[in-house]
Amino acid sequence: MDNFQTVLRFFLNQKATIGYSAMALLTVGGERIFSLFSFQCPCNPDQNFVYGILFLLGPGLVLLVLGLFFSTKLWRLYTGCCLNPMKLCPKGNVFNCLKVLVNIFSGACVAPIMWLCVALLNGTFYECAVSGLDDPFVLDMFCKNKTLKCRDELARVPCGKSTLSSDESQELLRMFRAQSQILGWSIIIISVIIGLLGTCYTNCRSQVSYLQLTFWKRYIEKENEQFDTFAVEYASKLAGRNLKSFFENCEPEKFPFPNHKAWEEISELYTFTKSEQYYSTLQRYVERDGRDYSPERRPVMMDMEDV
Repeated sequence: MDNFQTVLRFFLNQKATIGYSAMALLTVGGERIFSLFSFQCPCNPDQNFVYGILFLLGPGLVLLVLGLFFSTKLWRLYTGCCLNPMKLCPKGNVFNCLKVLVNIFSGACVAPIMWLCVALLNGTFYECAVSGLDDPFVLDMFCKNKTLKCRDELARVPCGKSTLSSDESQELLRMFRAQSQILGWSIIIISVIIGLLGTCYTNCRSQVSYLQLTFWKRYIEKENEQFDTFAVEYASKLAGRNLKSFFENCEPEKFPFPNHKAWEEISELYTFTKSEQYYSTLQRYVERDGRDYSPERRPVMMDMEDV
């Protein structure tokens, strides 16, 4: 039993690593499925570039949108900002607002960058896209010191339907693959360096020690987990109370519920300051002096007619 708990604790502590590994495997699998079953280069000078670039960048754009869509930080920052634009930059702190936006965007870029790197290392999409470019620079780069037919047949090389000799076609394919893989490795190296420098800068500027920062991350994880559990239980109790009042045709029992202002305060993105050493907006709210305990008589403050 102790060994099982040790293994379980190890996997729980490595959730981020396991998550990124699973994302990488899904990206590789998705790229192989696209390459084998969906992607068929038209080998047409007018269509190759659009078709190839769509498969190269399209899935990455979809992954970026999904990453932003599932970002909790983004929705905490964005929700209600049309009615109260100051929510985007509390207290006019534009620098902190930009820092949060960069953090949100960089987190959402992990999956798209993985897709782009895997697709470029494979080279199938890139060779189709580049072979359709009717650009003098591209044509000179690939067809230099080759036969005159190279310029006319370049778009048909990825399909193996060109009238060029076998050796010439294979040489062009190797050039396509080499360039694609160089771009892929360049993106990987640049991303790793930027990630390392960003992490070093963030830790260097941290106002807390390494162990306190580690504790802070663990606290946030546990608070989010228990908030979800408590919210489900509390929502079930509130739903049961309302249904009981409706079906039994009686006055509803008193039910304590945080007021609208309290929800607004705990929904803000928290920034650590030395003067207020709290670990979240929830902790700051519950430990604050002069806290408003008045309940909200109408908990739902939005228009629910379409629900």
